Amino acid sequence: MALTLLFVTLIVLLVIGAPVAVSLGLASLVYILIDGLPDVVLAHNMINGIDSFPLLAIPFFILAGHLMNTAGITTKIFAFARAMVGWMHGGLGHVNVGASVIFAGMSGAAVADAGGLGNIEIKAMRDADYDDEFSVGITAASSIIGPIIPPSLPLVIYGVMASVSIGELFAAGLIPGLLMALSLMIMIAYYAKKRNYPRDSHFELAVLSHTFKKAILPLLTPVIIIGGVSTGVFTPTESAVAAVMYSLFLGLVVYKTLTWRHIVRVSMDTIETTAAILMIIASAAVFAWVLTANQVAQHLGDFLLNLSDNKTVILLIIMVLVLLIGMFMETIAAMTILVPILIPITTAVGIDPVHLGIIVVLNLMLGLLTPPVGMVLYVLSDVSGVSFEKCVKSTAPFLIPLIFVLLLITFVPEIVLYLPEMFYR
Repeated sequence: MALTLLFVTLIVLLVIGAPVAVSLGLASLVYILIDGLPDVVLAHNMINGIDSFPLLAIPFFILAGHLMNTAGITTKIFAFARAMVGWMHGGLGHVNVGASVIFAGMSGAAVADAGGLGNIEIKAMRDADYDDEFSVGITAASSIIGPIIPPSLPLVIYGVMASVSIGELFAAGLIPGLLMALSLMIMIAYYAKKRNYPRDSHFELAVLSHTFKKAILPLLTPVIIIGGVSTGVFTPTESAVAAVMYSLFLGLVVYKTLTWRHIVRVSMDTIETTAAILMIIASAAVFAWVLTANQVAQHLGDFLLNLSDNKTVILLIIMVLVLLIGMFMETIAAMTILVPILIPITTAVGIDPVHLGIIVVLNLMLGLLTPPVGMVLYVLSDVSGVSFEKCVKSTAPFLIPLIFVLLLITFVPEIVLYLPEMFYR
């Protein structure tokens, strides 16, 4: 009875538009009160849910991304990407993807990519007479590369939830992220030939060299982060602090584009974003505790294993399940609820938790490109002035190469596990 009311309350609150954190928290409170448990259980589990050292990486990576955007570093990245791949047919589409790959090594968040680079990319493509459909679609699709290529906020959260090495997860995301970029560039080449899109510019070594010199210091950010983690100089959490310090150094000392007023503003934005994320994690932790206490994971695992104990079938079911949930639920809340349920199931059939992490994160990132949640689509709708409905239609074709990559990494785990096994095992 209490468990039924838990799900009914959650669904009703989500349908009427209550925030995800409020929906999860209130639904859990209803269960706790009906089951006769003391209400302090709610607070106790919420505190335990966010009492984790690795979660400190969240505010620092968010702050680093904000500092990069505010300091104008994204403009230098875009200029370098333009000089590097703009000579290809459909050049600015390729530039869009290239810039997202580079920025991915700094921010680790799809929304930061869409909000920071998106404005620059869409304006440049409009000035070059690209249609809004293509411009918005490729900008949305390329933005979800950010949370796959390290560093990655969703992978940090997954690592905490699943008790998996964040360093291994960072290493595991690199090849899939590059495959996503390659698949999107193939799609761009198809559109460029079909619609006769022009080259953005001719390749000039002097221009490439000039823009590289201007971008070299920002380009060192992912080298510092990934290099520091892989060599053991600092932990993934400490790497987020290093990213902030390096961003401050670039903005205050090198480029002198940051002021203390800027720093105060981005710090307040970071606090607001972090508070919202941690509130979701805390509320989802209580919800996950209720599910665990009622052995929902065990029952679901038994149900799936009764259907099949074939690893491929289980992976396919999980992929569809996570993809559907990602369409309706915010990424962090979905992950906090799903991971404790999925880990026992996948362990039982021999699926590596690092492999599962990349599958789950990429599935949930696709949810950012689909209604009704589609956070990236809402951000780009605001940035571009294009309606949400048109953003959905524009992005749909670019889901094809991304889903192909998802299937590839799901059923060929060696792609994901190659670098973790090389550096960590």
